[in-house]
Amino acid sequence: MRKTTLILVLFMSSIVCWSSEPITDYRNPKIAIDVRIQDLLSRMTLEEKIGQMNQFVGLKHIQKNMGVLTEEELKTNTANAFYPGVSIRSLEEITKNGLIGSYLHVLTIEEANYLQSLAMKSRLQIPILFGIDAIHGNANAPDNTVYPTNIGLASSFDVPMAYTIARQTAKEMRAMNMHWTFNPNVEVARDPRWGRVGETFGEDPYLVSLMGAASVKGYQGNLNSDDNVLACIKHFVGGSQSINGTNGAPTDLSERTIREVFFPPFKAGVDAGAMSIMMAHNELNGIPCHSNEWLMKDVLRDEWKFKGFVVSDWMDIEHIYDLHATAENKKEAYYQSIMAGMDLHMHGVDWNNLVVELVKEGRISERRIDESVRKILDIKFRLGLFENPYADENQTMKIRLNPEHRTTALEASRNSIVLLKNKNILPIAPKIKNVLVTGINANDQNILGDWSAVQKDENVITILQGLQMIAPNVKYKFVDQGWNPQKMDSKQVDKAAELAKSSDLNIVVAGEYMMRHRWNEKTSGEDKDRSDIYLVGLQEELIRKVAASGKPTVLILVTGRPLSIERVLDNVDAVVLAWEPGMYGGQAIAEILYGKINPSAKLPVSIPRNAGQIQMIYNHKPSQYFHPYAVGSSEPLFPFGYGLSYNTYKYSNLKLSKANISKTENITVSVDITNMGKMDGFEIAQMYIRDRFSQVTRPVKELKDFARVSLKPGETKTVKFSITPEKLTFLDKKLNPIVESGEFIVMVGSSSQDNDLMKDSFFVKE
Repeated sequence: MRKTTLILVLFMSSIVCWSSEPITDYRNPKIAIDVRIQDLLSRMTLEEKIGQMNQFVGLKHIQKNMGVLTEEELKTNTANAFYPGVSIRSLEEITKNGLIGSYLHVLTIEEANYLQSLAMKSRLQIPILFGIDAIHGNANAPDNTVYPTNIGLASSFDVPMAYTIARQTAKEMRAMNMHWTFNPNVEVARDPRWGRVGETFGEDPYLVSLMGAASVKGYQGNLNSDDNVLACIKHFVGGSQSINGTNGAPTDLSERTIREVFFPPFKAGVDAGAMSIMMAHNELNGIPCHSNEWLMKDVLRDEWKFKGFVVSDWMDIEHIYDLHATAENKKEAYYQSIMAGMDLHMHGVDWNNLVVELVKEGRISERRIDESVRKILDIKFRLGLFENPYADENQTMKIRLNPEHRTTALEASRNSIVLLKNKNILPIAPKIKNVLVTGINANDQNILGDWSAVQKDENVITILQGLQMIAPNVKYKFVDQGWNPQKMDSKQVDKAAELAKSSDLNIVVAGEYMMRHRWNEKTSGEDKDRSDIYLVGLQEELIRKVAASGKPTVLILVTGRPLSIERVLDNVDAVVLAWEPGMYGGQAIAEILYGKINPSAKLPVSIPRNAGQIQMIYNHKPSQYFHPYAVGSSEPLFPFGYGLSYNTYKYSNLKLSKANISKTENITVSVDITNMGKMDGFEIAQMYIRDRFSQVTRPVKELKDFARVSLKPGETKTVKFSITPEKLTFLDKKLNPIVESGEFIVMVGSSSQDNDLMKDSFFVKE
């Protein structure tokens, strides 16, 4: 009997041991993620936990910069890095020891898989989370689909396209073993001097919110698939309206402006499910964003119930000490940032040791560290990295640059190009057989835009190549002006001017330079802010001299920011704003010039006449131009929402479903739009609202809805917009959301300027 009992006990014990291990083992994918996280946390040392909160730049990136940058240059360079005194071998050992949770600036699948293999040699085999600035496709790495940048995408007013591009980008990233994109940038761009306008979706909070939320959903899906990636909404908050237009400069804004203009796109991103958010470089009202408890705790966690993790931007926690001087040393800066709500540090070697010291000294509790690590591990589990830490090098190019993605890139480019002026010169007539093409961006990969690596020539169609492809029977005379607008040669300018005299048509491709591999020569993009917004170098001289030939002249602008062309606008017959159109930009531009595609894009920003007009926004307060400028115009060069077509679209029959509503009712606005032209086309109809009288001043108009409407020649469609209580809500004197009674003016039309809008009004009753 005793023997039988002993056997039974041993048998039952074996069952318990066999069955209990899967229940508590973090390596078992069948158990709940929160259980896996708790089990893994219980096994981790303090050093391993703090390592999960730190990110390093990739080994190849370090090797490239070791012999190029000095330690002094490292202090101000926000694109390139190495770690003085730390060898590649040392970083490999740290990775093997499980003390690095994330890498960025890893640009090949081979390096990503190699670093992951090192992490798999660590005690707990916690996989690396690879982050990359996949701003418009995974363009910062070679051999990926390059879509138009965000400002061009916003010009299409095509929200589903934002989702599609993000979805395809996620697939290409995972095919390279990349898991985390530092996008979408949902800052509201209100200063064209700022170099990062091209990363944003423009100046309107509503448009930015829709585009940002769609991007988040496209990147992340449900975060439970091997083709999803982590989205990162950035930069929180206010960096797009610094006091002088430069990146990282102080920002001073009222809480009303912060909540009404800058918060809504971030809140929309959180509501869309974004699981990471990046803090802004700047200080906000005297407090660095990276140590701002109000932003990270009060707003993000408490008000918005944000469940993801907060990441710093490039060395910005260190800048609490060495720039903002609100901490006496790095250690104090780390303390301030973590206690304010920071979860993950980008990037550097001092974090691990100093944060360990802070915990051992009792200044930061290990429980606080666990809060951050839990969020980071949650993402790694949800993305399936513990089960599949590698990407297949044999399959990667079957996903990247595939035909579907290439088609999307071309379509997005076609829809992103804004026609700003046309004196009946476009589309180019068949009789035009002799064309001069010149300008810094005429035959250069710069059309890819900022956050782009150099791509293989066969994967990029420049503007000259696009023209030759779409109109092969035309003779194109090309005069190279070099790629650098700051070093143009006056002899080449004169050569173009001379050849222009014998041409039927002249095309000048001007703008900015954005390619990151020539960081010091860039004139637009990250950390390339301007004190004016005119064309750099001899570009205006080139335009004038070419146009002086008396032959029709087309100006194409390739740029990441709004540029003033007021001084040359009258010299040219047509202006095409291409933004940064991506890998097929040359083809899309040529198709528009020759009428294969009808332009449809509209401006997502106002374009000032000069820097002296800044701030130039469409949704300004009523008193902003009560006193017009004594010298010069108070009107923008081109207004928000503006863009021409080869058709004319007639708006008529504006109707409201009700004249009076309660504060909880909806109202429907309808308008008829007729294509009066001869081509198929898309019209972007826009609806604005103004609260006629209110307890606090309200903008003269605010975009509240829009629609891309396809119309055949002669066709009329009725477009309907719904006005909900949410679209009438604003913040009262105490910053509480309310819907006020009174008159609301509805404006519908083709742009934000008054003479393009039909108007009617309704009343909200108590």
